[in-house]
Amino acid sequence: MMRVFQLIILLLTISVTGQNTYLHCGKVIDTKNGTILTEKTIIISGDKILSIENGYVNGKTSEDKIIDLKSKTVMPGLIDMHVHLEGETSPTRYLETFTKNEADVAFTSAEIAKRTLMAGFTTVRDLGGSGVNVSLRDATASGKVPGPRIFTAEKAIGTTGGHADPTNGMRKDLMGNPGPTEGVINSPEDARKAVRQRYKNGADLIKITATGGVLSVAKNGANAQFTQEEVNEIVKTAKEYGMNVAAHAHGKEGMKRAVIAGVQTIEHGSFMDKEVATLMKQNNCYMVPTLSAGRYVEEKAKIPNYYPAVILPKITSTMAVLDDTIKMVISEGVPIAFGTDAGVFPHGENAKELRYMVEAGWTPIFSLQSATITNAKLLDMENQLGQIKAGFIADIIAVNEDPTKDISTMENVIFVMKEGKIYKSAL
Repeated sequence: MMRVFQLIILLLTISVTGQNTYLHCGKVIDTKNGTILTEKTIIISGDKILSIENGYVNGKTSEDKIIDLKSKTVMPGLIDMHVHLEGETSPTRYLETFTKNEADVAFTSAEIAKRTLMAGFTTVRDLGGSGVNVSLRDATASGKVPGPRIFTAEKAIGTTGGHADPTNGMRKDLMGNPGPTEGVINSPEDARKAVRQRYKNGADLIKITATGGVLSVAKNGANAQFTQEEVNEIVKTAKEYGMNVAAHAHGKEGMKRAVIAGVQTIEHGSFMDKEVATLMKQNNCYMVPTLSAGRYVEEKAKIPNYYPAVILPKITSTMAVLDDTIKMVISEGVPIAFGTDAGVFPHGENAKELRYMVEAGWTPIFSLQSATITNAKLLDMENQLGQIKAGFIADIIAVNEDPTKDISTMENVIFVMKEGKIYKSAL
């Protein structure tokens, strides 16, 4: 018994004294309580936060590393619940379906993943690509590629001609008839097969396109695109396989069907009304506003030929209501999760969403909490991510100013640590 006790003491001593990292932090954002702490030392051992100490504590051994962040504000790594890591916006984006090989997409996604991490986003939810995103998730998890921790939906599920139909806009001889294997469904039976196929392909969650979309090459951007029975079956099957469902939705009816079925999040929510807002609160369903996407698309729509002509009226009608929708969402207290739709705009600019949220009426601390503790909870990682807390994974970032006073400082992250490893230190 004495020998076992001595071994435990030895292991504890090694964990405390062996090559730990000490972050001397001028300010630390307590995301759980929404407060600012001052003059703290965060001690990191391996990939975990060992402790948070008052004042500036020095290392125990010569191997310990001390990082001076006394003039900075430190917080948990940010979490973006809506990105598309396989590519990003450009005037040739629609042509790239025909010109890029899978390997091209993979190399592009690796660069995007690194850019996202350097912007302070240590965790993301990838809501639909070709399947390369599954391999990218595994590559970042193993350390082969620098990037955020990825939860991926693999390929989004839609209906024939719907927002996630990969053949929209193609000439007829190329359209074919994609089905559940490709993520296109037309019945509850198809829905079951499509969810199971995503699971087989390695998805962590399910993404559906409950309504039309603004940027798909199709006329309607807001119509409901699943029957109630179809979306019910998607959510039921997903839950049986341990997966949550995120629902792209602009129009009211599609949102209602998705919320009633039990989806976890509504992405965009452009034409939401008070009825849907009430349903979301009753069902603990979160809205992911993606304000960055709307602003960027509205700007680029002014450039001739940036988007196909069929898309332009959808941009105009959606942006015409968005400000009023957000005001209603805030006044009704709809649950909010942080997400950007990065890829619709350039990756690495994700933190602009925080500024847009504050401009829309949410407080800086609420916005930061939505990108940390809220999203950690939705990912079932609330005991590992989203806080600077002993025992949590050491995902830590720093900025020059106090973001509760100037939220734009989040657009210049100068220090990034993921799982205890420093990826960026522009000090």
